Amino acid sequence: MGKVWILDTETKGTGANMVPLDKVLRKPSAAPERLYVPGEPQPRPAEEQEPAAPHRFKVVDVMSRESLVEDASARATVDALEGVRSIVDVNLYVWEPARDDWRQLTLDEKRLLWSFRDQ
Repeated sequence: MGKVWILDTETKGTGANMVPLDKVLRKPSAAPERLYVPGEPQPRPAEEQEPAAPHRFKVVDVMSRESLVEDASARATVDALEGVRSIVDVNLYVWEPARDDWRQLTLDEKRLLWSFRDQ
């Protein structure tokens, strides 16, 4: 007996091909694929974090490069800013323990501290 041929229209484009019927028929797989379902995530143990140390600030006069206050609390820094004429007359630094160095505050951070001057 001869092969049975069919017109396979699942090709891309405008054409179709004549293929043997047994190529188009899908044969059942021997074993079904196993489905993987992940289990419930295990809760992480809570890390005990030390409370953050309070920020320490340094205020330096721009003109004289003199330190107005150094290693001061936020309240002492705001008190030191009360005697300053303009926000651009001083540079403000905050102590970064991770870097073990002083980091200069951005203008937005300086404005935030400056806003507490008159309160």
